[in-house]
Formats: sequence, C-alpha cells, structure tokens
Amino acid sequence: MSTADLFISILLALAPISELRGAIPYAYFRGAPLVQAALLGAGFNALIAPIAYAFLSTLHRFLYRHLAWYVSLFDRFVERARRKVEAKVERYGYWGIFLFVAVPLPFTGAWTGTLGAWVLGLDKKRSLLAVFGGVMLSALIVTAIIALGFTETSIFIKHF
Repeated sequence: MSTADLFISILLALAPISELRGAIPYAYFRGAPLVQAALLGAGFNALIAPIAYAFLSTLHRFLYRHLAWYVSLFDRFVERARRKVEAKVERYGYWGIFLFVAVPLPFTGAWTGTLGAWVLGLDKKRSLLAVFGGVMLSALIVTAIIALGFTETSIFIKHF
C-alpha cells in the first residue's frame, strides 16, 4: 500500500460519511493485510470521539456565536443526530450509544454517536467508552464481512 493510499485510508476513517465502512475496505483492497487495515481503520476512527468533544467544547462555541451559516448547518446536523440516537439512549442508556456506533451503516458511527451523546448531555467519560467499544465492534463486523469474501460493493449494491 502506498503512502497516498495510507493517507486516504486515514481520511476515510476520520470522515463522517465513510468512517470504518470506507477505511477498512479501501486499505484492504489497496494491498494492506486485512488485520492491518482493520487496526488502521479502527485506530483512527476511535480518535473521532475525543476530537469531536474537543471541537464541541472549544471551536464550536466561537463559531456558533459569530457565524450565522454555521449555526444553521450545525443545528440541522444536531437535530438529525438527536433524533437518531435519542430513542436508543432512552431505552438502552450507554449501551444504546455503543450499539448505535457498532452498526456499520451510513449515518451511524462515531461522529453521530458522539454528537448525540453530547447533545443529550451524557457523561463524557462513559460516552467515550461506549463510542470506543462501538468502533471496535463495528471494525470487527466490517472486517468479518470482508473476510467472508464480499467485495467492497457487493453488500451495498444489488446486481441484476
């Protein structure tokens, strides 16, 4: 795997849309051994929770006070995250955050789980543990899907 592919894999692990679902298959299909691809994706995806909390406690406050377009964009994103996470958290507590992050589907992952925990005012340390655990289980699921022989598109695109 080239340095450029490694960098792209890291960016995919950190990006809100792709996260593990993009990083692990990309690294693997670009030549990284499956275990290395899984560790790379999970390691960088696990960084999202502390990065998100750091952003929300610092830069977000500044941007929210000074940029109207940011307020609109952020409020819409927060409302969507709250709607997705709230029912699971009310029913399962921190296990709800864990399960929400662990399911490797679009718009479920470390970004939305962390933001949802923050919006709902959950304990930071317990939320971080739930997100980390969810990232690890999600990485295992994505890795297992690849190990079972599915290609990067075969489980997401129906072929006729």
